[in-house]
Amino acid sequence: MTNNLQESISQLKKLKFLFVEDEKDLMDIISETLQKLQVDFLTANNGEEGLAILKEHSNSVDIIVTDISMPIMNGLEMIKEVKSLYPNLEIIIMTAHTESKYMTEAKEYGVTDYLLKPFDFIKFIELINNKKLK
Repeated sequence: MTNNLQESISQLKKLKFLFVEDEKDLMDIISETLQKLQVDFLTANNGEEGLAILKEHSNSVDIIVTDISMPIMNGLEMIKEVKSLYPNLEIIIMTAHTESKYMTEAKEYGVTDYLLKPFDFIKFIELINNKKLK
């Protein structure tokens, strides 16, 4: 592992993430990887659950990573609610959608970063590292 990658992973360990994703296999892969790296994270299966977990942990969550297409409450609906309650909270969209309408709507809510599926962990680390959080 290169020094840069090790430094980036060290930065990840300083943050607490909330991953909101309904695709079980993808969530299992992300969870397993984050556990191995000893990164602090919470998970939710849809926007409604994500919002409830965020309200319980609002003082400790630094970044939300969310899918767009989910049952019960989709990612964009959740983002709108999150931004109304916690306007400065960082949100990253993780999606298979490449249509500009989703990105345009997300930008209206203040979301500027996204990851395209399939989930690329190295790009995720780079994106977080570029944010210079904490």
